[in-house]
Amino acid sequence: MRRCLGLAQKGIGTTRPNPSVGAVIVADNTIIGEGFTSPFGGNHAEVNAIASVKDLTFLKRATMYVTLEPCSHHGKTPPCSDLILEKGILRVVIGCIDTNSLVAGRGIKKLKKGGCEVIVGILEEECKEHHRRFFTFHNKKRPYIILKWAATSDRFIAPTYRKERAPVWITNIRSRQLVHQWRAEEHGILVGTNTVLKDNPKLNVRLWKGQNPIRIIIDKTLKIHKEAYVYDCSVKTIFICDILTKEHSEAVSSEKNSPKCIFERVDFSKPLGIQVCRVLHKHQIQSLIVEGGTRTLQTFINEDLWDEARVFTSDVLFGDGVRAPELLEKAVEDRDIGSDNLKTYKNDQEYSL
Repeated sequence: MRRCLGLAQKGIGTTRPNPSVGAVIVADNTIIGEGFTSPFGGNHAEVNAIASVKDLTFLKRATMYVTLEPCSHHGKTPPCSDLILEKGILRVVIGCIDTNSLVAGRGIKKLKKGGCEVIVGILEEECKEHHRRFFTFHNKKRPYIILKWAATSDRFIAPTYRKERAPVWITNIRSRQLVHQWRAEEHGILVGTNTVLKDNPKLNVRLWKGQNPIRIIIDKTLKIHKEAYVYDCSVKTIFICDILTKEHSEAVSSEKNSPKCIFERVDFSKPLGIQVCRVLHKHQIQSLIVEGGTRTLQTFINEDLWDEARVFTSDVLFGDGVRAPELLEKAVEDRDIGSDNLKTYKNDQEYSL
C-alpha cells in the first residue's frame, strides 16, 4: 500500500476531477504490475496496473492493492470493478472507501458479488490524507483550501511603500520554487484586488514543470485594468465581483476573443468566503491555494474555510508594512528551507462520511 501511495503521488495535479490513485498487483510475493491514474480522460490506476502485467495468467492468483475503492460506474472510462472481475483477480486490498456518492461502497459490493475477497482499511488514514482534495470537494461541496503567505522576521507580509508595481520578494529562491511546485499541484489559485494592483502577478508555474492553476481574482468593482497579466487569457480566470455590466463582459470577450475570462457576481455585504466556495464548486475546482494579502487570507480564516496553511518566515526585516495574518493553531510541521522557515498548520477535518 505504501508503494501505491508513492505511485499515486505522481498523478497529483493532472488527474482532476478524478482522484490520483495508485495500484499495485502482486502474485507469488512479487510485484507483477503497477500504475497510477492517467491525466483526465485517460485510464484509471487499476487499468494501467493491469496493462503493465506481462503474463495475464498470473492475474488469477494475484492480489491487487489500491489506495481508493475501484469505481463501479461509467464515466470517461468503464468501471474498474468490472475489469478486475473480468481479468479474474480474486483478492483486492483497498486503502479507503470512495465517499463520492457515485461510488460509496458500490465498487466493493460489486467485487464481493463477483466472488472477490475484499479487504478495506490498510493504511486508511494515509490514503484519506492523500485523497483529501477529492474527499473535501465531494463531501463538503467546496475545494480543499490551502492558505499560503510569507512574512518577514518582524511579521510583515508587504512593505508600506514600494518603488515599482512588482512583487517584493521576502523568501529565497528555493522557497519560491517550492511555491511553484504547489501551484502545479492545486486546481486553482486565488488573490485579491490589492495584490494584483500592487504586484501585477502572473499566478502561473514558472519555476516548476506542471499545469498552471485556474486563477480566481476577487475584484469587487472590477477596477483592475485589463492590461494586467490576469487578463491575458493564458489560463482560465474567474473574477469574483459585485457589479458587472454587460458592456464590461462583452468588451473583455471581444477584445481577447476568448471564453477564459469569466465573471461571477456575489454579495459583498454577506460573508464572502462561503460564496467564493460555492462559485468554485460550480466550476468543479477541487483545490485552491490562497496567496492573497492579509485581508483576503483573513477572510477565509475568519469563516473557518481552510484546511491547511503554509507559512514562510524569512530573515528579512521591513520595520513597517502590512501585518501578517494570525493563526491560533499549533504547527504540525516545522522545517528550514535555507534561510527561510516553513511551518505547516492543519485545520481539523474529517474526510469520511
